[in-house]
Amino acid sequence: MTGEISSLVLGTRNRHKVREIGRLLEPAGIVVEPLPEGIELPPETGITFVENALPKARTAALATVRPAIAEDSGIEAVALAGAPGVRSARFAGPSATDEENLRKLLREAPRGSALRYVCALAYVDPSRGVEKVFFGHCTGTLATTPRGSGGFGYDPAFIPDEVSGGLTMAELDDGAKDAISHRGRAVRELLGWLGR
Repeated sequence: MTGEISSLVLGTRNRHKVREIGRLLEPAGIVVEPLPEGIELPPETGITFVENALPKARTAALATVRPAIAEDSGIEAVALAGAPGVRSARFAGPSATDEENLRKLLREAPRGSALRYVCALAYVDPSRGVEKVFFGHCTGTLATTPRGSGGFGYDPAFIPDEVSGGLTMAELDDGAKDAISHRGRAVRELLGWLGR
């Protein structure tokens, strides 16, 4: 791929993801454009991260007639046989808050047990008929109690393996988080493919 793309539509209504992915793409000179109002994204009914990410990217790309990206991501607990996985945003119920989902994980998984963050990032360019999916993951362990005010979702209880000192993902600054996060890795895979 050539490096001619200067902006991408992001198929999400999650403001945290808009901010984080925008921050990750900015150094490459790519602006993230939020999904325009009135475009309804398909429900996340897939059984894999790819099955949830691709339909959102296709919807955003076809509705705007522009290259678009969308991602699905979540956390997998080894002690829970990979749950919550694709149901990470709905772990404690269909309209659960981040805090409710995190409390449920802390109730059900043992402290110090293995975790893995997973991201599938889909790219769709309707004018070229191109579809591609990029992946990233980050391994860690479950903290005893939530700590930190950065990040979102399960970050306050996720201690990444690659960081010394036992800091949670929510205690890292943006640069340190982006360097090791599942989303950061998937975005860098995309950028490499785009030649950026």
